[in-house]
Amino acid sequence: MTRPAAFARIALGLGLAAAIVWAVVARESFDADAIEAWLQGLGLWAPAAFVSLWALWAVVFLPGALLGLAGGALFGPFWGTLWNLSGATLGASLAFLAARFVASDWVARKAGGRLKQLLQGVEAEGWRFVAFVRLVPLFPFNLLNYALGLTRIRVVAYVATTVVCMLPGTIAYTYLGYAGREVFAGGEALIQKSLLALGLLAAIAFLPPLVRRVRGGSSFRDEARDASLEREKS
Repeated sequence: MTRPAAFARIALGLGLAAAIVWAVVARESFDADAIEAWLQGLGLWAPAAFVSLWALWAVVFLPGALLGLAGGALFGPFWGTLWNLSGATLGASLAFLAARFVASDWVARKAGGRLKQLLQGVEAEGWRFVAFVRLVPLFPFNLLNYALGLTRIRVVAYVATTVVCMLPGTIAYTYLGYAGREVFAGGEALIQKSLLALGLLAAIAFLPPLVRRVRGGSSFRDEARDASLEREKS
């Protein structure tokens, strides 16, 4: 590795660490109402600002549920879903690329425990394994973005799988935010919208057991172990 590349990795790693520490310390001061007011004041620039904020949110380990609900409340069910999905995908991609650039070589030499099982699972199944861990929350969303960046999966496969597998949850959270805003505003058809929001959340809660059943009930740990045994036999 050349000296400029090594310096760039160190600088990026330190910058990310500082940003994450700041976000963790300051997270209690983030006000959803203040964020919504700021976005509403941006006019036509609000979607671009919202997507950028979402991406930053994901990179520095802030919880995305707040912005997911805000997206539905501010932009409605269709555009809210689009901007939520765009922001979450951009943030997931940036975290993935940052982890790959900063630490992939070191992790390849030092990986062990649960992270090693994750690496083995991706090597064994590729995008299918990424789809599984996106649909079944074995890891927190923000942590998973960085962890997958340490694997050998291709960027295009990672991004495409992330978009498709995050869509159901994005729709549910966006519509819940939209329905909540309608309730407070006294909009029409409140009962139907509330029931639909609850139905979407129930469907998302039912999705992980369904995915496990389709996969035959095996866990990622079992599959990673089987893949490791197969490599040792070959």
